Amino acid sequence: MRRRYAAEGLRLAAVVAAYYVTGKVGLQQELVRGQVTPFWPPTGIALVVLLLWGLRMWPAVALGAFLVNVTLGPSVLPVLAITAGNTLAPVFACLLLRRVGFRIALDRLQDALALVFLGALIGMVVSATVGTGVLVASGALTGPDFWPTWSVWWTGDAMGVLVVAPLLLTAREARWPRGVPALRWAEAMALLSGTAAVSVVATHTSINLLFLVVPFLIWAAFRFQLAGAAPCVLIASVITILAGARGSGPFSGHDLLAQMVILQAFNGTVSLTALLLSAVIAERNHTLNEIERVCERLTEALTRLAPEETLDHWPPPRTTGRASRKGQRP
Repeated sequence: MRRRYAAEGLRLAAVVAAYYVTGKVGLQQELVRGQVTPFWPPTGIALVVLLLWGLRMWPAVALGAFLVNVTLGPSVLPVLAITAGNTLAPVFACLLLRRVGFRIALDRLQDALALVFLGALIGMVVSATVGTGVLVASGALTGPDFWPTWSVWWTGDAMGVLVVAPLLLTAREARWPRGVPALRWAEAMALLSGTAAVSVVATHTSINLLFLVVPFLIWAAFRFQLAGAAPCVLIASVITILAGARGSGPFSGHDLLAQMVILQAFNGTVSLTALLLSAVIAERNHTLNEIERVCERLTEALTRLAPEETLDHWPPPRTTGRASRKGQRP
């Protein structure tokens, strides 16, 4: 019991530390009042923790959210309300995913769709609405600032789920590959570096070239499934989020709300493309493996039913008509 309690305490502390550290990293790109950012990694961490270890981990999520927000204000009561919203959002998303039978392996098409639409786009409405409403109610923001701030808040939380959650779920079962050809490693490095290079070029030109990232995601999904698609989504999304925070490239000349719409549309598209293709290919591979196993079991069953001698001499030798007539009874 002591060991179990100690392990549980360490797990809770690790979640709090991860939430706090990644929250501080996300705040480096804040756009509104020093605390609203277009990329909030803690939401992805919180959702994965709740999916893997259960809803009993919500106190760790709440404590991490409180520690991040307590230094940002505006006062203690609004901070507590914001903390409640940051905690309820991943809990709500977790309950929605459980409701539809979500599997953390992300090897089915329905799991990818559920994570994108239920876990990210719908689940994170809770934190964005509560947090923005609290800032407006406390006087930290004016009424006209509600929707631009809400869009940034929702984008940041949704991006935390779409970018971080698949990466963590993939890393959970990742093992260092052995016996992989050097050409395969070269292909993986070319895929990652190509995704980064295209993302940098697309976000530093006034021409809208963000669609050039999609072929690399398709390449990653077909060749490496989620293990390759998730890092590519992370690279492309982070580079695009940095450009959106600076207002450069395709984000220049737009107001805050329009920038968040462009950013959310891009990140949602790349995440959905990568997850759906990876899930479809995983389902196809699973079906092929099942067919191979069924064929092997069928071969074993036929071998047990028919003796080896019969199989070795099949088909039986043909006899002449005279011999066959001699063998007949009168």
